[in-house]
Amino acid sequence: MNARLEAIKNIGKRNRKLPESYQIKPSAQFATRVFHRALIENLPKEAARNWLDVLDGKAKFDPAHADVIAEALRNWAMKHGASHYTHWFQPLTHASAEKHDSFLNWGPNGAVLEKFRGKELLRGEPDASSFPSGGLRATHEARGYTAWDPTVFPFLWEGGDGITLCIPTVFFSWKGEPLDHKIPLMRSDEKLNRAALKLCKLTGTDATRVFSTLGAEQEYFVIDRSLFFLRPDLVLAGRTVFGAKPPKGQELEDHYFGAVKDRVMAFMREFEGAALQLGIPVKTRHNEVAPAQHEVAPLFERASLAIDHNILLMELMRSYAQKHDLACLFHEKPFMRINGSGKHNNWSMATDTGLNLLDPQENSLLFLTLLTAVLRAVHEHAALLRASIASAGNDHRLGGSEAPPTILSVYLGDALEKMVATIVHGKKEELSLRAIDLGLMALPRHEIDLSDRNRTSFFAFTGNKFEFRAVGASAHCALPITVINAIVADSLELILDEIHSAVGDRKQSQAELFSAALPILRKHLTRAQDVVFSGNNYSAEWEKEADRRGLPNIRKSFDAFAQWIEKKTTLVFEGILSEAELHSRYEIFVEQYGKIMHIETALMIELFQTQVLPAAQKDMKARGIDEPLIGKAVHAAGELTKLLSQMTDMGWEAKAKIFCELVTPKMTELRSYVDQLEMVVDNALWPLPKYRELLFLI
Repeated sequence: MNARLEAIKNIGKRNRKLPESYQIKPSAQFATRVFHRALIENLPKEAARNWLDVLDGKAKFDPAHADVIAEALRNWAMKHGASHYTHWFQPLTHASAEKHDSFLNWGPNGAVLEKFRGKELLRGEPDASSFPSGGLRATHEARGYTAWDPTVFPFLWEGGDGITLCIPTVFFSWKGEPLDHKIPLMRSDEKLNRAALKLCKLTGTDATRVFSTLGAEQEYFVIDRSLFFLRPDLVLAGRTVFGAKPPKGQELEDHYFGAVKDRVMAFMREFEGAALQLGIPVKTRHNEVAPAQHEVAPLFERASLAIDHNILLMELMRSYAQKHDLACLFHEKPFMRINGSGKHNNWSMATDTGLNLLDPQENSLLFLTLLTAVLRAVHEHAALLRASIASAGNDHRLGGSEAPPTILSVYLGDALEKMVATIVHGKKEELSLRAIDLGLMALPRHEIDLSDRNRTSFFAFTGNKFEFRAVGASAHCALPITVINAIVADSLELILDEIHSAVGDRKQSQAELFSAALPILRKHLTRAQDVVFSGNNYSAEWEKEADRRGLPNIRKSFDAFAQWIEKKTTLVFEGILSEAELHSRYEIFVEQYGKIMHIETALMIELFQTQVLPAAQKDMKARGIDEPLIGKAVHAAGELTKLLSQMTDMGWEAKAKIFCELVTPKMTELRSYVDQLEMVVDNALWPLPKYRELLFLI
């Protein structure tokens, strides 16, 4: 019996102890491992006031308070069993990073004691030499700094039977260039805040601070861990490079919102409990469309905090999956021919008074101006938005079931689309809710949303937010949110400048202001209308129509990366990333793409040569299966091997281009032959767990 069949045999025999069925109120667990506001209020008065003002966006942190805060953090952490602390940061690797230090310090007379000083809280110095920098620094220039980000709470992380105090930080070079995702995100939020406050002042809206908000719907697969380890492609690349279509996939749609299996539910309950303790407001869980696919979604939060929480949540899910003998997969397309996984970024803007600026409660100038700014931003910078979600993994997903195609369009829904059309044509359309009567005596009439949902849309308005559906499941949310913030702030500033030129400094009634602003909004809405589309984004007719409208359709991520070095991007990123820093991002993304493709190609060749080919040849001798098919596969693998050898001395830009244009078609060809072999080779000989086993044996 081969290893695959042995693993399958043992899955049903495994004795799994499910957690006891008790329920703890989520609110009782929430933020118990976080140094939250209530704990901050217990600090000395001046230190507490300063930190709370920083959290509320009203002040800059005063380093004079660092020592007293550091000591309070140490006492709190050690009370919970922590012996070490770490500066937790987010380098340009789509993951978090950390270096642990103990609280141990020298005391008087050569004694040692536990101490955490203010200077250790404020700044750390991890070695930056091996983190991606895109040419901002040379390999021998190793100095990089982490600086405490006091806009989010420190927290305790449990792992390896130990607890660590985690200090959220930003990461930058010796010369001050951002080497992380967080600094540009925070800068983009400040730029958006400045523009939005001008709009609030113009329209008489009460606010002293505006910030972007995010709700990230995280899709993922969970499979049996023993089968996972028998798939080197899943272990090293996160996706299957081979795998024939199973007799049953998702075509019956019976998994979607179905009952969650006990083993998966136990996993969900445990990671959700740990998430709540870290202050992550997990709200929703359900089965997704594909077998073994699921989704978790939190409550909306300030975007920078939501992004931190998403990174932590993914790490928790990976960790708790191991405890349940499961593997959690975040790749955008781990299995061909069924749904891929996205991380739908639901973006909006909120004030410090609790107002969602994209909630169209009335036909107001504030909402219309923001809507116009968003449409103009997407129309002007559609290709940059495509670049913000570009990756080798997302290329497999975009355009597939439930994922938008690569044409960037905006779905508004019937009501808002009609409103935009009437403004463009010189009319005024009031927004109104309508109700549905289901014709059942016991049920009341139900008010429905202003818009339906369009699951094929790249960027869709869903009632009081925009859903950026194209973001991939493994992506770091900071990049697309930074781009949205930047382009919307830029468009909003331009529109407000034009409105100010029209009305001057004289005081206006809201009616007069609306009349003066309407022609300006009409002009920009007219120009941006081409990006609005509410139909089926998968249709061939829409692809032709989009081309006629001049909308970009960048099918391959490699071709999208160039947007980071366009002059247009440099201008819109002013104050967020410099031209050199944007160029570094281009270098990093191209290199990451090339490395991922190299790993996947090498995996294909190795798996074919060491596992698939021996099984097929053995069966050919025993049963005489299709020898020409084996020959075609051998030839295709040989061509891939040759292409890899020819790229050895090339730079990553040249390699990435060859992977995109020449290697990818050859990989598809080899896969087609291997998947055909899987359907004919003796089941007892086939070495790799099949889709029917990976997706259904849990």
